[in-house]
Amino acid sequence: MAATGNEQTSARVDAWIWAVRLTKTRSIAAAACRAGHVRVNGDRAKPAQTVKPGDEVRLFHEGRERRVVVRQTLSKRVGAPVAAEAYVDHSPPPPTRVEAAATGLRDRGSGRPTKRDRRELDQLRGH
Repeated sequence: MAATGNEQTSARVDAWIWAVRLTKTRSIAAAACRAGHVRVNGDRAKPAQTVKPGDEVRLFHEGRERRVVVRQTLSKRVGAPVAAEAYVDHSPPPPTRVEAAATGLRDRGSGRPTKRDRRELDQLRGH
């Protein structure tokens, strides 16, 4: 692996998540940390918590869980090929379009589902 000049021994978790392109902006990464959607080695992470090589980072973002192991710490955003080398991805595969559609989207303004609606949804899902 070639040195990029951005390597260091540790980095803030919000900056690292943004630098390796798991989120679009650093503020989204920091908000995810504050909301409890980021875990480092199983513990909830605050935005300023540091990560180092070997740490496992779990991020729940955009309806999907990402599980990655830190290979190299970065604090500046880098290109996609370099970012892909900075972690090992152990994430489950993203849901297919059929699975995503099966979650049961409701019409806007229709309110909460009634007991009857919930039973029909459960029947569709095979529960």
